[in-house]
Amino acid sequence: MSVSAEPVIGPVDVAVLHFEGSTFNGDVAPALTELQDLGIVRIIDLALLVKDLEGEVSVVEVEDTVIAAAFAQVNHPLDLLSEEDLVGLAEALEPGSSALVLVWENAWAARLATAVAGSNGRLVAMERIPRDTVLAALAALDDQA
Repeated sequence: MSVSAEPVIGPVDVAVLHFEGSTFNGDVAPALTELQDLGIVRIIDLALLVKDLEGEVSVVEVEDTVIAAAFAQVNHPLDLLSEEDLVGLAEALEPGSSALVLVWENAWAARLATAVAGSNGRLVAMERIPRDTVLAALAALDDQA
């Protein structure tokens, strides 16, 4: 009996990026492309959500938008997010706003995760500290100095 090796994969994150208004400009795409090209992340899935002023929710495929060219270099090979997932996230939006939902693998951590598992270790805690919280903490340190 052969045992197949576990795939080398890093942790996977899901982020919902909220935007005022219902128009995307594509400025996020170059940053995602750069992270992907550097091997830091592997984009797994992404979707655009829009909630119009009347509260009508729509899930928009990036390829079907005016910003499709901006996202053309962002490879997202899987449709991991279900329509139900996306509609649920979109319903939480304020009317007249939109969101970009991203699913990415932290490719930089894949080798470490494999080494930990191979050493009979396991992740027992992990927390992401939002950027705004870090900036506020740094500003508080500056104020104390």
